[in-house]
Amino acid sequence: MEALNLDLIGAGLIIIGAGIGLGKIGGAAMEGIARQPEAAGKIQTAMIIIAALLEGVAFAALFAV
Repeated sequence: MEALNLDLIGAGLIIIGAGIGLGKIGGAAMEGIARQPEAAGKIQTAMIIIAALLEGVAFAALFAV
C-alpha cells in the first residue's frame, strides 16, 4: 500500500514538472518570436517538438502507475 502511494506522489510530481516545463517553453518561445519575428517558424517548430516529447513523458508517468 505504501509503495503505491509513493508511486502516485512520484507520478504527480512528474506531471506537475511537465506542466511547469510546458509553460516555460511556451513563454520562452513567445519571447523569442517577439524578439525575432522572422524566426517564428523555426522557433514554433522546435517548441512543438519539445512540447510533444515532454507531454509524452508526462503521459508515460501517468500510465505507469
